Amino acid sequence: MCEAGRIRHHLRHNLPRRECGVLFTGFQAAGTLGRRIVDGARVVRLFNESVPVRASVHTLGGLSAHAGQDALMGWLAGAARKPKMTYLVHGEPEASHALSARIARELKWPTTVAAPVTPYDA
Repeated sequence: MCEAGRIRHHLRHNLPRRECGVLFTGFQAAGTLGRRIVDGARVVRLFNESVPVRASVHTLGGLSAHAGQDALMGWLAGAARKPKMTYLVHGEPEASHALSARIARELKWPTTVAAPVTPYDA
């Protein structure tokens, strides 16, 4: 998603370079820096600077390491005890709310979906 970490530094130094290419190997959620780049942004904000996108941008689908709902439910069901609260902090809003409802319905756990936070230099 390119929202934090070293990737932001790599992008800052390489997006402006025509001789560079950026390869996205996983899903980029709506509203993220990664999605803006994949969708063809000509300029992005990084570290409070406007950075032109001159590098070629490529995507390689099908490599997401995220588990689906069934796999997540199986993992959660193996918990030794019911948590006081289950916080869903990652994912598309519609999918997060659906998973929250499923956890509450099937596991009888309290859940909440975190509100998205806009990065400081979106």
